[in-house]
Amino acid sequence: MFRVLATIGALALAGCVSAPPVQEMSDARQAIAAAEQADAGRAAADTLADARRFLAEAERQIQEEAYGPARMNAVRAKNRAVLALRSTQSRATAD
Repeated sequence: MFRVLATIGALALAGCVSAPPVQEMSDARQAIAAAEQADAGRAAADTLADARRFLAEAERQIQEEAYGPARMNAVRAKNRAVLALRSTQSRATAD
C-alpha cells in the first residue's frame, strides 16, 4: 500500500513540474520591464543584472525541458527585478 501511495505521490509531483513555467516567465519579464522603465539600470544595476541573468538561465532551461529549475529561476528573476524596482523607488523618494 505504501508503494502505491508513494508512486501516486511521485507521479502527481512530476505532473506539477512537467509543464513549462509560462506564468512565472511572464511575471519575470513584466517585473524586469517595470524595473527598466523606472530606470533601475542606473540605481540598482547589479540587482537588475541578476534578474536578467536568472531569466536567461530560465529560458535556457526551458529549451532543455528542465521546467522545475526554470520555474525557480523565473521566480528568482521576478524577485530580483522587484527588489531593483523598490530600490529605485526608495532612492527617488529619498531625493
